[in-house]
Amino acid sequence: MYGGTSVMIHTTSWPYANETGITKKLSCDVLVLGGGLAGCYAAIAAARRGQSVILVEKGAVERSGSAGTGFDHWESACTNPCSGVTPEEIAWAYVNEQDYYSNGIAHYIECREGYDRVLDMESFGGKIRDTKNEFEGAAFRDEKTKLMFAYDYKNKFTLRVWGSTFKPSLYKELKRLGVKLLEHTEATALLTSFVNGKKHGAGACAMDVHTCKFYILRAKSTVLAMSRPARVWLFDADQPGLCEFRPFQSIGSGHAMGWRSGIEFTMMEKSVRAEYSAAGRSFPAYGTGNNHNTWYAATMVDARGVEIPYVDRDGKELTSVLERYYPAPGQKFFLKGGVIDNPKYEYRGPETLDFDELIKRGYQLPFYANLSRMPDEERRVIWGMMVGEEGKTKIPILQNYTKRGFDPTKDMLQSYGTGWQSANFLEQERQFFGAPGGILHDWDLKTNIDGIYAAGDQLYASDCAGFACATGYYAGRKAAAAAKSCELPSYDPEETAREQARLYAPLFVKDGISWKELNQAIAKAMQNYCGGVRCEALLREGLDLLGSYERDIVPKLSCKNPHELMRIHEVLDILTVAQIVLHASLHRKSSSAPLFFTRSDYPKMDPQADHCHIALHQENGTVIERRVPLDFFGDLQTEYEKRNIDYEEEREANGYAKR
Repeated sequence: MYGGTSVMIHTTSWPYANETGITKKLSCDVLVLGGGLAGCYAAIAAARRGQSVILVEKGAVERSGSAGTGFDHWESACTNPCSGVTPEEIAWAYVNEQDYYSNGIAHYIECREGYDRVLDMESFGGKIRDTKNEFEGAAFRDEKTKLMFAYDYKNKFTLRVWGSTFKPSLYKELKRLGVKLLEHTEATALLTSFVNGKKHGAGACAMDVHTCKFYILRAKSTVLAMSRPARVWLFDADQPGLCEFRPFQSIGSGHAMGWRSGIEFTMMEKSVRAEYSAAGRSFPAYGTGNNHNTWYAATMVDARGVEIPYVDRDGKELTSVLERYYPAPGQKFFLKGGVIDNPKYEYRGPETLDFDELIKRGYQLPFYANLSRMPDEERRVIWGMMVGEEGKTKIPILQNYTKRGFDPTKDMLQSYGTGWQSANFLEQERQFFGAPGGILHDWDLKTNIDGIYAAGDQLYASDCAGFACATGYYAGRKAAAAAKSCELPSYDPEETAREQARLYAPLFVKDGISWKELNQAIAKAMQNYCGGVRCEALLREGLDLLGSYERDIVPKLSCKNPHELMRIHEVLDILTVAQIVLHASLHRKSSSAPLFFTRSDYPKMDPQADHCHIALHQENGTVIERRVPLDFFGDLQTEYEKRNIDYEEEREANGYAKR
């Protein structure tokens, strides 16, 4: 019974108890929402500092999150003993490469502390070195440390790692430290209070996705470490999750929770033409012939077997495979996948000549990746380690293709789409890719609400695994420090009662609308009203349409079990994220190349007046704008060092710099 009404859950095939209406209250010093890389590291950092920690994760922590199935490289390990670059050089390169629409604070944390987190991972049991000497003598391997490097073999700041070993290792460390894990539990809403007249985080509400038990979680500090949004523009009700690169349940709930609580966001107007999606529009990630990221720098050939040349920063065609991994003469370094500093011509990569240019030069479709033309160690590290350790590649790609007879020493894989992408997507089919929008924060990774911190994909302009681990640990230690100096905030019982009622509402609707129908409707609305080209009239019509979904469709959503109820909650969060994007698009009244943002009614590209962060939050349904200079973070090294003296002492004590 709940609220005097029976809640029907179809228990015939549902293996878990029905705990609908049961409420459990827990409290801690630091509450971490999200059990991916960022969340695990945040919890570890707080627990190491003697704080009681609760970690909430929708899946099973041992294999949950975007890194649950692995990842193949760790970016920006700038302090490793073989590195030829400094944290300052690479962090500023990221900032400049993205025309300052970049997270200078988080990138510097990644570059300054990333290798420390690698060493932590090794101490937890993760594999980061070629200890079995499988690649002895390879150009990308350091014989003394047995570390292996990707992309730039001269500067050696991106590591090849055995990422499939990382989440199980983190899970064991969390258990060893005594972190309380609430697994198979979705965080649904942030709790806030007022402390000394200022809004302060007070914890969160959550629900067990197996039993529907409701949680009220009180905390002195909270770390948001959930995923970036997904399924906003693309969704196919018949093929959910088929080709999604990130886990299907990673849909940006932290963004939705933050928005509803008044947290400030920026760059949410940014979206790029889709590359991977849940709509059945693409092949599985890294399962087709290409030469970027995991496959960098595979040899590409055309339909006749004619090799497609690589070029360096200066436009010079390279004659050997090894040259692809070294900067051009006079070039200090290049970033992952061939992104380069200070190009001397219109660089059309990311790794080879531009697709249209190739056709003009007479190369014939289809194109293929031909690993047989690469040196043995390069072929084996791509097809075996990189393809195998990257997310969702070990079983679907490496094992299945091998089982079906693919032999990289003699066979080729076809490249589909334009260039080396996995499909041809329409301009209005978009996604949060690259360095997307997210939470705006200060140098402590604290949001505009005291006591609430953010890390990983919750941050604006987020990046990959090393970024998540470094910012997670950083946010965890800052949250722990704050928790030591405050009392447990109060919360409003009426607020938690409203949230519980919201979560359970679909259980009382019989024969209603499914979550899939609403998700597909949202995606179609976003394609129509917030696609590749936007304008005032379209954006406002989009907001009106999404508002009608809230009024007319949401009350009719129904489910048969807690799993379907969780999916409904996800789609409600997708609806909120879609509204954030529409509001952000309305507030930027110009077009922007770095943000992949075009408005037909404001065609002027990147005017100086709009070359800034447009920060938005909502209060009681009213959207409030604030403009923030893109360089608000100041000098990276100076600002970091004056805030992290204690961490430098910790590094010295742990001997990070010597390993």
